[in-house]
Amino acid sequence: MKTLIFHVDVNSAYLSWEAARRVARGEADIRLIPSAIGGDREKRTGVILAKSIPAKKYHVQTGEPVAMALRKCPQLYLAQPDFRLYEKNSRAFMDICRKYAPLVEKYSIDECFLDMSGTSQLYPDPVAIATRIKNEIRDTLGFTVNIGIGSNKLLAKMASDFEKPDKVHTLFIDEVEEKLWPLPVRELFTVGRATAERLEKVRIRTIGELAKTDPGFLQSLVGVKLGRQLHEYANGISHSLVLSRPEEAKGYSNSTTLEKDVRSFEEAHRILLALADSVAARMRADKVRAYCICVTIRSSDFKDRSHQRKLFEPTDITTEIFEVAKGLFAELWDANSPLRLLGIALTDLAQDNYVQQSLFMDEKRERGEKLDRAVDNIRRQFGSNTISRGGVLRSGIQVGKKYKAQLDK
Repeated sequence: MKTLIFHVDVNSAYLSWEAARRVARGEADIRLIPSAIGGDREKRTGVILAKSIPAKKYHVQTGEPVAMALRKCPQLYLAQPDFRLYEKNSRAFMDICRKYAPLVEKYSIDECFLDMSGTSQLYPDPVAIATRIKNEIRDTLGFTVNIGIGSNKLLAKMASDFEKPDKVHTLFIDEVEEKLWPLPVRELFTVGRATAERLEKVRIRTIGELAKTDPGFLQSLVGVKLGRQLHEYANGISHSLVLSRPEEAKGYSNSTTLEKDVRSFEEAHRILLALADSVAARMRADKVRAYCICVTIRSSDFKDRSHQRKLFEPTDITTEIFEVAKGLFAELWDANSPLRLLGIALTDLAQDNYVQQSLFMDEKRERGEKLDRAVDNIRRQFGSNTISRGGVLRSGIQVGKKYKAQLDK
């Protein structure tokens, strides 16, 4: 039985979902004008989460600060993020996919893989059934997707990135030389900017040139593991399976782009407390604790730095995480350099059931756990924004805001 994988990718997901909602209300389609999903135009906070095709002509880029996007395109229309809407649409289009595929893996909020292996009796023409799925999503939900069809997950994902929007493309193993190899090396999945620059310096400019490069030379250039992976990917080789269930979280992180530059330890500590409160609450809800705490900062020149610390015992206690974060922050920050971003990440997780508790829990830790339980109970009953710790109130961060937090997979 030949492996057959579809990759379904929503075109400019957040913007498409907002546009579809507005069109359903009889409002103008913001996909037809320079528009984006991002922060408040009157503030510097936030980044561009999605952009329209007309905005792309002004070189507006996903992930760049809102202020930078507005300098490129002063008439850019900005819509606020609405993650409830995004979750609703994400479930809706994946439910349609599940009608056709025996196995569906949610890859992200706007992407999924369909394992269509063994369905040739039902759907003898893969392109025809992919087109049917694509059209049903468009006609039923009001937004478009691209579907890539491939011999494995890698090729299906690469195919879905070909011409957009509202298209179906194939990339089978026997099409790699024709369709994949002519592309710039930086378009290969997992090749980031730094790796692409390193490859281009030694005149490896296309995926085809990468595929024909000696694996030993690649490993000496970018490391053994990455060199082997890049050579396999360039030749269309991937052994990754479509999973019916997502992997367990490897870590919990929360970061915020600041409305104004932070210039004092007092301000930074309030923000760190809010971030610690948010990630710790999510860990407690999932009944896990973390052995490793990491703090990340971004200065006004957009340079990122981070420090981490391993703990002797894992923790999910807000005050403990906050105290360690303050120490890491003090090691990182030069008070003469204004801050634009602060973040906390908790990794190296242990299930609560398997954590060895100390026979003699100290009084401070016990108080911290009792406080956390009380705060969690109030938030469960009355909402996540109904109670905040005293030090958080002036931080400007609302713990319950989902767009402030990211769960690393």
